[in-house]
Amino acid sequence: MANKSIERHDWRAQTLSRIRVLIKQADPVMTEEVRWKKPSNPAGIPVWSHEGMVCTGETYKNHLRPTFAKGTALKKSTTLFNAFRAIIIHEGDKIDGTAFKKLIRAAVALNRASKQKLKSR
Repeated sequence: MANKSIERHDWRAQTLSRIRVLIKQADPVMTEEVRWKKPSNPAGIPVWSHEGMVCTGETYKNHLRPTFAKGTALKKSTTLFNAFRAIIIHEGDKIDGTAFKKLIRAAVALNRASKQKLKSR
């Protein structure tokens, strides 16, 4: 279950901020919105999109989990996944910024290809 909120100095908030920076570096036109607000998680979950959903930034008590909407199709293009369609990050884990940005770009490219395929039908 996602955390209700995280404090700014919390390692999860700092890591999520780093992820935001990496996403914007990888794709400056990426949009971020907050979805799925509910009483158990009033802050909601950040969702990044570009021509479709790219990933979410789920925050849990002991870890952070960027989950990719089309992660099963992206698994071949990265070694970052350590869970089904996701990267589980614990306190102290390092994010390979170069590999993460490459994954973001691959996810956007997959969204574009999917849209093109739909248009050509």
